[in-house]
Order: sequence, then C-alpha cells, then structure tokens
Amino acid sequence: MSIRKKSRSPLRPPTKKPTTRASSGAAEQSPSPRGRRQAGATDSPRSRSDAGPPDFPRSRREAGAKDSPRASARGPRRREDLNPPVEPERLQKVLARFGIGSRREVDDWIAEGRIEVNGEIAVPGQKVGPGDRVKVNGRLVPLRFVARAPRVLLYHKPEGEIVSRDDPEGRPSVFDRLPILRRGRWIAVGRLDFNTSGLLLFTDDGTLANRLMHPSFELEREYAVRLLGQLDEQQIESLTSGIQLEDGLAKFSSLADAGGEGVNHWYRVTLFEGRNREVRRMFEAVGLTVSRLMRVRYGSIELPARLKRGMWMELPEADAYELAGLPRPQRQTRPDPRGSGEPKLHRTRPRYTPKKRSE
Repeated sequence: MSIRKKSRSPLRPPTKKPTTRASSGAAEQSPSPRGRRQAGATDSPRSRSDAGPPDFPRSRREAGAKDSPRASARGPRRREDLNPPVEPERLQKVLARFGIGSRREVDDWIAEGRIEVNGEIAVPGQKVGPGDRVKVNGRLVPLRFVARAPRVLLYHKPEGEIVSRDDPEGRPSVFDRLPILRRGRWIAVGRLDFNTSGLLLFTDDGTLANRLMHPSFELEREYAVRLLGQLDEQQIESLTSGIQLEDGLAKFSSLADAGGEGVNHWYRVTLFEGRNREVRRMFEAVGLTVSRLMRVRYGSIELPARLKRGMWMELPEADAYELAGLPRPQRQTRPDPRGSGEPKLHRTRPRYTPKKRSE
C-alpha cells in the first residue's frame, strides 16, 4: 500500500488547468506558465513598467517642467534671473567691505605684492567680480557680492583700554572684549584716547566704517567734559569761533554748560571731526585741564543708559541698514538672529595677556 507524500507547502493553491475563453471572432487560449516564460520577458510586470505606454512619459523629469501649468505660467527659470549680473568693483573697496583691511592697508599690500587675483599679482586700481579668486598672503578670501546688512556693535569703553590690536606696552585692548567673527574682522569707527571713556562703534563693513569716519559726511561727535574750573565768556567765544592748534584750526559746533559742584564743572560739546586728543588740546589752549572726558553720541547713535562700562550690544538689523544707507529688503528669507525687541547686552571678559616689559 503506497502512502501519499505530504506536500511541503500545504497552503499552496492547486494548479488549475488552462481554460478557454470564447470571443465573438475566434477562441483564444491563455498560455501556460511555461509558455509565458518561453514567450519572453515582454509580458512580465517588470518589463511592462520599463516599457511604459507610448502616450505617457515614464517620469516627470523626462516630461519637463513645461508640461506643468504652474511652470508654463511663470516661464522657464534662467540662471541669469537667479543671479543678476554684478558690476566689478575696485579691489580695495571689496576687501575693505569684508573687513579684511582698510583701503589704505590694501593699497600697501598691493604694492608689496601680497595680493593675487586669479593666480597673478594684483595691480593698483584692479577690479574684481564674482568669478574672480582673490588671495591675501596665499589664503583664499571668500567674497560675496550680495548686499547684506553690516554688523554694528556699540561698546562702552572704560578708561584704561587702548583702541589698537598691537601695543608694545602690552596694555589691554578694546578688541579683546569683542565677539569673535568667523569672517573678516572688527573695524573701530574712530578712536578714543587711553584715558577717555564712552561710546565706541565697531563694524565688519569697511565701506560703512569709512563713511562714518570721513569728514565729508559731517557726523557730529558729542562729548561730556569735566573741567577743573569754569569757562568765561571770552574762552567760550574762542572755542566756538575757532582756535589754532598744532595741526590746524579747530572749533566746537556747540558748547553748553551742564553744571557742576566745587572746582569740577561739566560741559557738553560737539564737533564734526575726531583728531588725536582734539578736545583735550582745545581746552588746554585756553588754560583749562580736562579731568574726565566721555563720548555720549556719535552721529545719530547715542550711548544707551543701560549700557554700562565694558559692555557691548549689537545694533538691530533695521538700524544697521539705515545707518549704512542701504534699502531694507522687503522680504526677509530668514529671521533676524539679532531679534526684533530690545538689543541684548553682553559683557565679555578680556582675552589679553599682559606682556612683560623688558628691563
């Protein structure tokens, strides 16, 4: 008696015999699985998906964006539309705008052969554009020719700090308290003496720094001055009409009495330039000594009362656009990291290391 062998796949459906299907014209039999394999892979699902119907594209990329009604409405996008042409600019102006150095420094670097443009030594008056490769001291400078809002810092400088990066005496520098930039460097807008405190502006845009410092723009500087003594009418007339100094004529555009007690007396003065120790030298010329000097305003920017000594804050983006004279973009692609509210105050510990003086 033979025992029927059990199937290894009990759930396998039974194989059905091919059935005939009658049509109106002729009878057509469906081919068997073996027949389908012998007929080729043209009837397989994979081959049918590869071939595709002749009237429809296999992918949207092959069809192109012109078949889309939205694409046809706005038209084809060209590279020129995304990146409008930019006119070349002078090399000094471009490097100064990115905070690499001042225009005068860039002129010296060009004369020394330290700047290359597209592998060749730069020449005075050379212009560069978006496609040029600029190297300073062998290092590639990433340049962008898109208008952007410059960064502007307000710093309350205390007495005892120097506005310079290199000091042979090793005194603390204002740059040691500023945040570190990933690209470029901070440029001081004007200077304050070692013993002068008050408002000091910094920016990463050389063009803006030149605009704020150049005498042709006539930006007022306002100072609070404490004198040992009090001015009389003749001295006030000399200081406001003009007094001769070693480097030329100097005068205050305004001079107001701010009161005081005892031998100390306060005054508010304004002038349109910022020569070396100009305010102190003017009062010394009329026989008075300045015991304290503080800058409280530069142009339209005033020293905030909450900005204490040694602290800095960043100017909001809208104010930076207005200060630079640039049109504010109508559409902001990403939120302003500086915030839209009241600017945040920062206090950075100095990073300087005092140098030992040689005996």
